[in-house]
Amino acid sequence: MTHLRLICTVGLFALCAVPAAAQILIGQTAGITGPVASSMNEAIAGAQLVIDSVNAQGGVNGERIEVTRMDDGFDPKRAGDNARVLIEEKKVVALFLNRGTPHTQAILPWLDKHGVALIGPSTGAMVLHKPVQKHVFNVRSTYQREAEKAVQHLHTVGIDRIAVVHASDSFGKDGLEGAGNGFAKAKIQPVVVIPADREKPDYATILPALAKANPQAVIWIASGDAVVEGVKGLRAAGSAAQVVTLSNNASTGFIKQLGSVSSGVIVTQVFPSERATGQPMVKEAMGLAKAKGQAELSPQMLEGFASAKVLVEALRRAGPKASRAKVITALESIRGYDLGGGLDINYSATDHSGIDFADLSIISDGKFRR
Repeated sequence: MTHLRLICTVGLFALCAVPAAAQILIGQTAGITGPVASSMNEAIAGAQLVIDSVNAQGGVNGERIEVTRMDDGFDPKRAGDNARVLIEEKKVVALFLNRGTPHTQAILPWLDKHGVALIGPSTGAMVLHKPVQKHVFNVRSTYQREAEKAVQHLHTVGIDRIAVVHASDSFGKDGLEGAGNGFAKAKIQPVVVIPADREKPDYATILPALAKANPQAVIWIASGDAVVEGVKGLRAAGSAAQVVTLSNNASTGFIKQLGSVSSGVIVTQVFPSERATGQPMVKEAMGLAKAKGQAELSPQMLEGFASAKVLVEALRRAGPKASRAKVITALESIRGYDLGGGLDINYSATDHSGIDFADLSIISDGKFRR
């Protein structure tokens, strides 16, 4: 019996002495609930395709990637508070794939204070590109380019009576500036520009102002819920104006929210079509999705997928036991990193802009069509 106890004790000690698998802790604050929940959760699902695949193969440099997520409900203050907790208390190596322009601005002070990289923020705000933000590494293109392309497209097809509704925050103003560039190049003026409260748009004021301006098209720069209610209001008022919105609303959830008024809405895109299976990145993502029993991708899933690919590449280059400083050095060493099909990432100490790609899609039969 004594011998048996000794064996059990030694065996238990041996089990306890086995070190836990090494982990790389990454932090994420995002609107997992709230007005952007549907699109944000699609982006997370796309990112998880990459992370789960890498972890299943032993991780990066023998270490598993663990993402600690905190819900900020798409509230900028909560996003900043979450960033502090993740950085100061959770001791994450990097932050990853947050959502929103004012939200990212609320995170910036904590990145700068502690020298932490933010990889793949899901926002195309120009303020995160120029001047270069030392700790922000963008993956997707800018909202300004999207909005400019939207105006140019409308002008090209003969639509010049264009209204703009924009959220009255840094995101909305940034998109408005891009639209302004498009108007200047087309040598036309918007028929009306209407600012709207980010959280509680006043449709009782917005919709009559649009009706009075009688636009052929409305570029609506806002989060999903706001645009959905705006489109429904327009259609209920009898307006057939073409509606264009930006890639922050490029999710299947957005289409479902629009319901019967979804057809014909134009959404700008910052990645190739999610059904372009001949495109290498899309093909890779689809293969991983199908292995998980998921039949389809969405544009937001592709954004999360691409951002996670950049995260993994940075961690690989940073080496074992990556520190915050090593991750930043690794990111700035990335040149010509092809996500697939010529979607190249090129960073340096003076350029953290990522991919330069913008396209247009139109919703038809419940899908984004190119």
